[in-house]
Amino acid sequence: MFAFNIQVKLPFYAKALSFLLLGLFFELCSLVLSGRVWATAQESFSNPILSGFYPDPSIVRVNDTYYMVNSTFEWFPGMPIHRSKDLVNWELIGHGLHRQDQLKLQEGLGDYNGIYAVTIRHHQGVFYLVSTCVQCTRGGNFYVTAKKPEGPWSDPVWLDSPGIDPSIMWDDDGKAYYVGHGNLTGKEAWVDQQGVWLQELDTRLGKLVGPRKQLTFGHANNASWTEGPHLYKINGQYLLLVAEGGTGYFHSVTAHHSKSVWGPYVADYVNPVLTHRHLGRDYPIHSIGHADLVQTQKGDWWAVMLGKRYVEGATLLARETFLTPVKFEGETPIFNPGIGRVTLTQKRPNLPWSPVKKTPIRDDFNSPTLALQWNMLRTPQSQWYSVGNGSLVLQPRIQNLRALTNPSFIARRIEDHVFTATTQLNFSALKSGEQAGIVIYRNSQSHFTFMKEADALVVTQVRQGVATRIARIAYTHDTVVLSAQARGRKLQFLFGANEADLKPIGRELDMAVISFEEAFGFNGPYVGMYATSEQKAASQARFAWFDYKSL
Repeated sequence: MFAFNIQVKLPFYAKALSFLLLGLFFELCSLVLSGRVWATAQESFSNPILSGFYPDPSIVRVNDTYYMVNSTFEWFPGMPIHRSKDLVNWELIGHGLHRQDQLKLQEGLGDYNGIYAVTIRHHQGVFYLVSTCVQCTRGGNFYVTAKKPEGPWSDPVWLDSPGIDPSIMWDDDGKAYYVGHGNLTGKEAWVDQQGVWLQELDTRLGKLVGPRKQLTFGHANNASWTEGPHLYKINGQYLLLVAEGGTGYFHSVTAHHSKSVWGPYVADYVNPVLTHRHLGRDYPIHSIGHADLVQTQKGDWWAVMLGKRYVEGATLLARETFLTPVKFEGETPIFNPGIGRVTLTQKRPNLPWSPVKKTPIRDDFNSPTLALQWNMLRTPQSQWYSVGNGSLVLQPRIQNLRALTNPSFIARRIEDHVFTATTQLNFSALKSGEQAGIVIYRNSQSHFTFMKEADALVVTQVRQGVATRIARIAYTHDTVVLSAQARGRKLQFLFGANEADLKPIGRELDMAVISFEEAFGFNGPYVGMYATSEQKAASQARFAWFDYKSL
């Protein structure tokens, strides 16, 4: 690759210097190729900062470290917590909902019910997560606490309050305030009139106290689905940010101001302070909204918010987390000044560049516990899997993906539009109806399965509740490598005796089956390992490893 002409008749010290410089040159080449030099030198970042199913972001800074949480609906563990030093590179460190006895996401819990938008805050050495569990056995609004953001987190403190998407703020006098969602009048002056209200929260007693007051119904007399409130005190004034327009195409962020925590709150003239609905339905980033602000230790302001991306007319990765700078002009927060919209590439924050360790492409299942990226549907009530010593073992059960259950399904988020997911499976079905394999899943009515039976491999598509067999071929060996390869909307399943000899099965499929446009809902896409049976099973599905690779 390189050619050098070093004079061998140089004095010893000159030859030593030459070889030293040569060694430094090759080390520099190695650093550049590994990305470490480029990472420290780059001046911009790419949005989204968390790709894939990471909606409703909330953020807090503690000293020089940032923590962020997202909603998770029917998935367990719930409320993933990420950590960052530079607002761009994020590391998953734990979950707010991580114990089976902490909060039950029970069987029968509907698609995209469960844990709605979460707010993360920190006060006097304690972290707080406040959220809503919709349609849960013990449902409603609650908060959990922890001394460390990675946990362990407390049992829920349930609050007597209506609505969703609650938030907490502490005023200068130490009082805590709960910012809730809903229309306290019980009447609608216009369709989908919602709002935001305030009440004091006694964290010692774990309950709301005193009067409850409506703060706003939104910035206009037809504002719909005013929700997702966050309240801040900045330069002695109160700023209330809310989401409006629903979480779809008309999503937005509006700002409201007051000199008193109790109001009155006046809508900002600039409202909505952030939206993409005016850019047209073909704009590549859409449904921008539900923002939370954070100030860096250097005094700069940034915001995180959810948004969606189109690929060939389809929203394949659901709601993701984006980042944009904010500048205050008077009381008004100006999002991405001079541009006024969220962009795919942005000048990065003025913070030390701090890359984090990436999730390995391959999980060899050598740890006795599941890695943090793995999730399951609803809260498990029995131990139907084991992990460690180089394998993940799933027990096939009658609980299945199309029912609202806790099936034998362990999956991770799809984070890319172009990716491969591959696993090695050892499985010998001992009874009729036993299956194991790989699944691409959005919800109970929208997913793909690639399964091994006793003597065959079968690909099935479930599209808006209608199951269609795509392919079935004979296969009698116990061990098989199964793979899913996605390139935008194109999805191809492959199989083989080993990784080096994969061949396609069935036709190319359309990933739009799991898109927002077809599958709807607030949750997002996953890929993972699954085992099921039509009766009590006698077999086990053993997965030797699982690869997820961005292409």
